[in-house]
Amino acid sequence: IYMRKSKAFTLIELLIVIALLGALAVGLLAALDPFEQLKKGTDTGTRNTVSELHGAIIRYYAIKNYMPWCSDAQNCNDPNTVTAASLENTAIANIIQTGELKTDFVQLAGGQLGNIYVTGTNDPPVVAVCYKPVSKSFASNPNTKYNQDGTLSTNGCPTGNPADNCYYCVK
Repeated sequence: IYMRKSKAFTLIELLIVIALLGALAVGLLAALDPFEQLKKGTDTGTRNTVSELHGAIIRYYAIKNYMPWCSDAQNCNDPNTVTAASLENTAIANIIQTGELKTDFVQLAGGQLGNIYVTGTNDPPVVAVCYKPVSKSFASNPNTKYNQDGTLSTNGCPTGNPADNCYYCVK
């Protein structure tokens, strides 16, 4: 009887180990879903920008006694659900001028301002800043229950489906 005394692995053993490691790697990638992780990162950044913008608008009102899109307390055309990007040259510039936002806020926000919606009135002072989540986890967040204008949705939000019209709002 011949007995093998080599301490090396055979080709079959190596192939089996490589196949098992490959199967584990595929399973791990499926569980982590790297594209969903990227979407969650985008939503986190947008949510922070929404909160920062909302707080800055409230602080601006506390200083000036009128919203940043108004020229003064008497002359005010309230925004009817406009993108934050459309407020860049007026309201956001006014907020920056008072020091409630950093001077490079628009650059730091990047392309997020086009996905952020602002609705507000000067009298009474009410503001809602909203965005539509792109990740499943943020789309299923309990605070993702609004329409684009900050009103409570009646179509069963949050659904967990980013394709639905459910918005995350800070009011």
